[in-house]
Amino acid sequence: MKASADAGLAPLERRLGHRFKNREIILTALTHASAASTARDTYQRLEFLGDRVLALVVSEMLLKAYPKATEGEMSRRLAELVRKEACAEVATHLDLGSALRFGGGKAQRAALMTTNVLGDVCEAVIAAIYQDGGFDAARKFIAANWHVKLLSPAVPIQNAKAALQEWTQGKGFGVPQYTIHAKSGPDHEPHFEVEAKVGALASARGEGRTRREAEQAAATAVLLREGVWKA
Repeated sequence: MKASADAGLAPLERRLGHRFKNREIILTALTHASAASTARDTYQRLEFLGDRVLALVVSEMLLKAYPKATEGEMSRRLAELVRKEACAEVATHLDLGSALRFGGGKAQRAALMTTNVLGDVCEAVIAAIYQDGGFDAARKFIAANWHVKLLSPAVPIQNAKAALQEWTQGKGFGVPQYTIHAKSGPDHEPHFEVEAKVGALASARGEGRTRREAEQAAATAVLLREGVWKA
C-alpha cells in the first residue's frame, strides 16, 4: 500500500484506537459492493464474523456488569446492544461514514449511507480489528464503544423477538421460527417481508427495511394478536 493511503487511514485508526499491521483488512471492511469487483472484496464477509465477536464480547460484559440478572434479562439487553441500530450509532460516533468506499457519485453515496450499511460496516470493522490484533484488541474496542450503552438503566426499545421467545417457551410452544416471505427493492434500499411461525399457532408477517426489522415486526404481530402485548 502506498504511503499516501497509509496516511489517509491514520485519523480513522486514532478514532478506532487501533493501528493496523495489515492495512488491507481495514480497507476491505470499509468497501461497499458498489466499489468492489467481487463479493470477497467487500465488508460483507467480515460483517458475518464481526457480528459474532460483538455478541461474545457484549455477553461477557453483561455477565460482569449484572451479576444478579437472569438469563432472560441478559438476553434482552444483548439483543438491544448488538442490533443494527446500535452498531450504526457507534459507526456515526466514530465517523466511519467519511472513510467508506462507495462506487458512483455523491448522490449514490448519500443514498447508500443508511442505518443498515453503517451497522454492517461497524461489525466489519470489529472483525478487522479482531483478525489484525486478536481478541483482546476487539474486546478493547467494543468495551470502549459499548460501555455507556451497556450500563443504561433500562433497555429503551422493547425487543419483540426476545419477548415472544420468552412467552412461547413458557407456554411450551418452542422457539419461534422466522422465514423470509418476500424481498423487494434495490440492493441499497431493500424491503423485507418475514413470516413468524410459533408451534401450532397461526403464523404472522411483518415488514421492514432489514430482515431484523421485519422479524421484529412479525414477532410484534404475534404478541399483539395473542394478547401478550396491548396495542
